[in-house]
Amino acid sequence: MTRVMGIPGAARAYIGCVVAGAVVCALPVLGPDARGSWGAVALLAGLYAACELPARCPFLGRTQVGSVPAGTGSFFPVLLAAALLLPPAGAAAVALPGALLARVDQRPALPRRIWRAGRLALAAWAAAQAAALLGGPAALGGGSGAPDFPYVLLPAAVSACTFSLVLAVLDGGIRVTAERRPVRTAWQGLLWPSLAPHAVHGLAGLMMAVLWRSAHGPVAALFVLLPMYITCWVFAQYHREWAAHQATIRALVQAVDLKDRYTRGHSERVGRASVLIARELGMDEGRLEVLRFAGILHDVGKLGVPTRVLRKDGPLTPEERRIIQLHPEYGHEIVRGIGFLGEARSAILHHHERMDGSGYPYGLSGTQIPEFARVVAVADAFDAMTSTRCYSRARPVGTAIAELRRCAGSHFDPRMVRALVRALDRHGWQSDVTADEPSGNVPPPRPTAKPAAPASAPAPLPAPHPGARP
Repeated sequence: MTRVMGIPGAARAYIGCVVAGAVVCALPVLGPDARGSWGAVALLAGLYAACELPARCPFLGRTQVGSVPAGTGSFFPVLLAAALLLPPAGAAAVALPGALLARVDQRPALPRRIWRAGRLALAAWAAAQAAALLGGPAALGGGSGAPDFPYVLLPAAVSACTFSLVLAVLDGGIRVTAERRPVRTAWQGLLWPSLAPHAVHGLAGLMMAVLWRSAHGPVAALFVLLPMYITCWVFAQYHREWAAHQATIRALVQAVDLKDRYTRGHSERVGRASVLIARELGMDEGRLEVLRFAGILHDVGKLGVPTRVLRKDGPLTPEERRIIQLHPEYGHEIVRGIGFLGEARSAILHHHERMDGSGYPYGLSGTQIPEFARVVAVADAFDAMTSTRCYSRARPVGTAIAELRRCAGSHFDPRMVRALVRALDRHGWQSDVTADEPSGNVPPPRPTAKPAAPASAPAPLPAPHPGARP
């Protein structure tokens, strides 16, 4: 079998190597030479585990940390304090219990916990190595001795940067092996966005380490937990807002699906295909979610089109076609006040523009068409051609690609078409049936005359997505 519990074989091998490396790094803590640090290792490991445990409790997870996703890093200062206080093997061991006990939101849970434990142990080990190389433990002072300030900031900063770098490198590897992303884009958006949060965590970890070494002892270091929990609470508010955004998108998509039953599921697939294209183009991770929203909501303007026009069985009249071609503008009006959509709004308005200027609503051409709109246009056309609906049979992926290539330059941006082809070569494509049919099978061809085109059939000119609505 190439997959176990939904994890590709390459990803399982990669996780196994990371975990094996973490075990090798942590094992020296059990040796006789490390006995002097066993107490500190146990205290810090217990502290980190105690910080992670509330998120697994259904009651505490809602009231104290507020549904914070696993792996947010709210308690990384404990690990960075361990990197400054302990030998590298001890710092790696501190990460293991908490990472194994932490909440995991996605299944399969056990492999994800093991992966998280391995990556955090390796990152903590590397951070401790960097701190030791710069004399971090000695610079902390101890007892009545004051820390060597400001020099102590240097090993703390280098330790935090090393921690962030190792996590980014390991996460990029899991993207390549588990998500099958291209190597050239797998590490984009991983390091730089995490440096600032990890620098803050490093300062908090330095505070903990200094207090730990002070005359007041480890108990004083516990006071640093308060800002940690405040940070966690703030992130929980952000996560709730993000969840509300997701709920808003789902509600709009469900409304469109209920009104236009012929394209049920189409919106989600266009969002998925848009993200595949964007990743091939090396688009920043921060824009991917907004682009996914653009793909999902590209047809939201159909809520403003009369139902009788959307569901008409026969060909559209010129007047009805003009009405249905207003749906991009209706969609833009619907989402104009939703601030978090950002660039997605322009994609909703312009996804039916064509490179040669023959599209609508404004007849834009070439690079006048926003980049998001050019991506969504290709994703929309591809899914329309490869989806089975109650009025048309799905075309093979190869046929759809050939049609996109034929219309590249006139209808579609050739760069977006090439990106989609590369993504399909790497990931393949699964198109679900969207018609309301009991069996979900392709409707059998009728022996009689060719059925009339549905209300959404395109004009008989070069058509990028036959059978799709305008």
